[in-house]
Amino acid sequence: MDNSKKEYIYKLLYSENTKETIDEIKGITDSELLHIIAGNYSWDNGFEIPYSIINNKKCDLGTALMIFYDADGYRVLENREELKNPNLKEWANFILQIEDKILNNQFKVNNIKFIPPLTKVQIFRLKKNNPNISKVFIEESDGNVVEIPNI
Repeated sequence: MDNSKKEYIYKLLYSENTKETIDEIKGITDSELLHIIAGNYSWDNGFEIPYSIINNKKCDLGTALMIFYDADGYRVLENREELKNPNLKEWANFILQIEDKILNNQFKVNNIKFIPPLTKVQIFRLKKNNPNISKVFIEESDGNVVEIPNI
């Protein structure tokens, strides 16, 4: 990745004007760029930026899965009761929305590989506790590996 792209991502991620960043992300047509932005996002900054990424038509399934796991979606796969915590409504809404979009094949681009960060034991437990779990959450997705540089 060239320095100009790195600088562009840096400016987006560290801008104090969230609205400008969201507007900019809406216009991005490069799914790999969206993936790298998502991979460098600081979750301390809330859900607005991740929402703008997953709602971009060029967001890749691999990126959506990475965001799902980065947002601690594994907790929901493990125990749906986590969604009922009244202190985590914003998180629960985000997880439910991205999970729904993934399960309903709303991510049309599928060029970026995602390898779930799960051990064999975790996969076994998930399947045991939920025999109907969608394979999309526990198996590698199609596509190419995209290296995410630290920005």
